[in-house]
Amino acid sequence: MALDSVQPWLNFVHPILMWLLLATTLYALYLGIQSRRTRLAEAEVRKELIKKKFALRHHQIGSALLALMVLGAIGGMGATYLESGKLFVGPHLLVGLGMAGLIAISASLVPFMQKGNETARLTHISLNVILVGLFGWQALTGMQIVQRLLSNL
Repeated sequence: MALDSVQPWLNFVHPILMWLLLATTLYALYLGIQSRRTRLAEAEVRKELIKKKFALRHHQIGSALLALMVLGAIGGMGATYLESGKLFVGPHLLVGLGMAGLIAISASLVPFMQKGNETARLTHISLNVILVGLFGWQALTGMQIVQRLLSNL
């Protein structure tokens, strides 16, 4: 199968991956909220919540999100470049790059949070709330791009 026959469909790998990552991000948010709830709960309630391993699952999902979001950003730029021979520098690209930076910074705070640093924890939460908002916006602008690509097929 030649690259020419696959290339138009490469454009759709990025949006599909990103929609899956948005859903996974919302799940990670849920796990993070439950992890915080566990940490702040009274002793008896905490015992029950600990069994559900919210913190461990949040950490694992967050690690996967970091890797896949960075790879997704690179893949989106790569597919665009293969399709058109250039990158379109605009809000979707710039916000996507900013999101890759935000998730990297957020993940870098984990060792400090594990040592009980509340400032790191609040910064992690704040960055991730911003990230979720930007991700929602990216999903909408990305669908506008997908619609343009579909009209060109």
